[in-house]
Amino acid sequence: MTPPDAIAPAHAWFAARGWQPHAFQAEVWQAMAAGESGLLHATTGSGKTFAVWMGALARQRAGAGLQVLWLTPMRALAADTARALQQPLPELAPRWSVGLRTGDTGSAERARQDRTLPPALVTTPESLTLLLTRERAAAELGGVHTVIVDEWHELLGSKRGVQVQLALARLKRWHPGLVVWGLSATLGNLAEAMHTLVGDDAGPAPGAARPRGRLVQGRLDKTLRIDTLIPPDPGRFSWGGHLGAQMQQPVVDQIARSTGTTLVFTNVRSQAEIWYQLLLQARPDWAGLVALHHGSLDKGVREWVELGLKQGRLKAVVATSSLDLGVDFLPVERVLQIGSAKGVARLLQRAGRSGHAPGRPSRVTLVPTNTLELVEAAAARRVALAGQVESRHSPQQPLDVLVQHLVTVALGGDIDGPGFDADALFDEVRRAPAYAALPREAFDWALRFCERGGDSLTAYPDYHRIALVDGRWRVPDRAIGRRHRLQIGTIVSDAAMKVAWVSGGTLGTIEESFIARLSKGDCFVFGGRLLEYVRTHEMTAQVRKATKPKGVVPAWAGSKMPLSSELADAMQAVLDHVAAGGAVPQLQGDLSDPELQAALPMLQAQARLSRIPVRQRLLVERYTSREGQHLFLYPFAGRNVHIGLAQLLAWRLSRSQPNTFSLSVNDLGLEIVAARPLPFDDTIAPALFAPGDLLADVLASLNSGELAQRRFREIARVAGLVFGGYPGAPRSLRQLQASSSLFYEVFRKYDAGNRLLAQAESEVLAQELELQRLRATLQRLAALPLDLVELKAPSPFALPLMVERLREQLTTEKLEDRLARLLAEAEAALDAPPAVPRKRRRRTAT
Repeated sequence: MTPPDAIAPAHAWFAARGWQPHAFQAEVWQAMAAGESGLLHATTGSGKTFAVWMGALARQRAGAGLQVLWLTPMRALAADTARALQQPLPELAPRWSVGLRTGDTGSAERARQDRTLPPALVTTPESLTLLLTRERAAAELGGVHTVIVDEWHELLGSKRGVQVQLALARLKRWHPGLVVWGLSATLGNLAEAMHTLVGDDAGPAPGAARPRGRLVQGRLDKTLRIDTLIPPDPGRFSWGGHLGAQMQQPVVDQIARSTGTTLVFTNVRSQAEIWYQLLLQARPDWAGLVALHHGSLDKGVREWVELGLKQGRLKAVVATSSLDLGVDFLPVERVLQIGSAKGVARLLQRAGRSGHAPGRPSRVTLVPTNTLELVEAAAARRVALAGQVESRHSPQQPLDVLVQHLVTVALGGDIDGPGFDADALFDEVRRAPAYAALPREAFDWALRFCERGGDSLTAYPDYHRIALVDGRWRVPDRAIGRRHRLQIGTIVSDAAMKVAWVSGGTLGTIEESFIARLSKGDCFVFGGRLLEYVRTHEMTAQVRKATKPKGVVPAWAGSKMPLSSELADAMQAVLDHVAAGGAVPQLQGDLSDPELQAALPMLQAQARLSRIPVRQRLLVERYTSREGQHLFLYPFAGRNVHIGLAQLLAWRLSRSQPNTFSLSVNDLGLEIVAARPLPFDDTIAPALFAPGDLLADVLASLNSGELAQRRFREIARVAGLVFGGYPGAPRSLRQLQASSSLFYEVFRKYDAGNRLLAQAESEVLAQELELQRLRATLQRLAALPLDLVELKAPSPFALPLMVERLREQLTTEKLEDRLARLLAEAEAALDAPPAVPRKRRRRTAT
């Protein structure tokens, strides 16, 4: 078929249903029929799936075998995607079927696919990598001519995205004309994201000046409404979770008024559990109509909830990111976001869960949990409607992923025979953009590490994973191959334990570290139920229904997300607009947003006790209490940067005068509490903020060894050093930690040049502490004049930092008493004359 003939059936199929394809859909069809790869960036619910699927069908060829791969980041999306792809097949590809292959695929279906793969397969990056380990991989996958990567923005910035890049490089070796398309709705750096996916060989490039790959942006007139549920009494002082109970009834009222289903999004699973309980406390009659959905719940429970959403049987569902992506729930009328979304992309993604169809409006309502989130809500709406979305970047040259890939390819078959040739594989790996600049010595190190475990593990056969057989690198030991297949992938989390009734029946999974802190008889909330812990048996936490009225809510790892730089900048821009000049406690700027009007008492209190932090100056507040001297700074650089910045400043201050420090951070600022008085003014600030030898200073100021060791645990598991156990007999978290810690110490002592150690350190700096963002923050702060304010009482911006620290030190009862005293002190200070800041121009550092 010529390209115009190839896409005619797609036009006819649309016309038969009274549909008119959008311009971006037709553009994608033509590009794919012409053999071009690219990225389609379009609004959620605009028709991206049919845009690329019709293009893939236009490329169908006669004969059996797998032709199209559809990669999805979540197993939960796979079944819905397969159903959507099946729709046009009777008319457009009657001999085709769409198969599913994920971790949830049953053994019977796997066995059928092992005999013959279907023409189209919906799968995950991990399952695709498993296919690469098969002896006939080249023969079975060599006929794949099209790969679709759904929700590319979710994979791009992680090692799973690197895993996809390596798999695509392998497929391109077997099919040089492979067409690859990514789908995304929320990305800021589109050109980079496209290149990372399609590489430098993305099909025909008509002109020399034209970059390879086609970037298609689907711009549709889709109404997006972002509003805020205003608290009845925001107050003048606030802290994390302060407004939670106050927002319970307003949230219930919003759900009750909705004629369709409401999705209530939280950022973490613990918060989802709490809000599910709050809804049922307010409306017991909603039992069975309100559901809970997060990744730790049993698969059967999640599927029941998803089916209820599709059928419109549920009044509301409280969910985490487990419902962020892809699945179409047309009955969803609106979305509520509890607390900060932390990023523009996440906010837009969740907004798109409502009105998930072309032409239908999307609405998301922000529910603040503290008064400062009112300001953030106004900022979030401005940047979201302006389309200022965060960029995402691929990790560069992660050697743990490369080590895993070498063993994967050594297990599988190639067009030249089993295993791989080192020179050919090096060239192939460098076609993956993440490894485009990979030096040969780094590749050779990874090869030697797979062959004999580096310099320190040569005596242990389990780490001799590949060997040179007849001139090709292969896995000679079946047991090593089986272990490798069992732990393919880059998703590393805390060891999970099943939660099950004593009488039988599984509720879901929970992190082992949480269960380890429980004693028999302790109660906790899970899956919307109050449970009593009975015992642990064979990595299963056995429970019964609790009779006590209350229980603790599990805190899962990774529960504190940092505020994105785009959202932090927008929040500072809002504060710039509302801030008054000088020390006058009247705000004269733009207060037209309803959120800012509600936050006005808090902003006025901040202006009276201190100043509104603005971008042109650095606000530094100093306060003395029984604990010592408190120093509050507000760089607005996000939690991760503030962790490193607080440690760095404390370390630099202690060099001139020994002191004892306590630290606290949030997304807006940081607190340093010193036992002795802190020297801090514009004469010493330049030295404190000078980037200098930042890497050395950060490593010296932090417990970098502990951070690197924790990061190495993940790297060791991805690289296959630590085995998680066989099905039905998983190893405990304590065993995994002990094993990875042992490797860490052995490598440090006997293999100091081990590149995985260096990777652990670089990942801590780049990802956990965001070193580049920290450097940029220091450079910005060094150029700003100071507003140094002596506080008579904690300001509204300072109080959340104090509460964050005190929560880790005090019981709930003691925290409430301490908070009451702080609030009384602050309210009294508001009646006193306002503080006058000392404005100084900072001297330039030499």
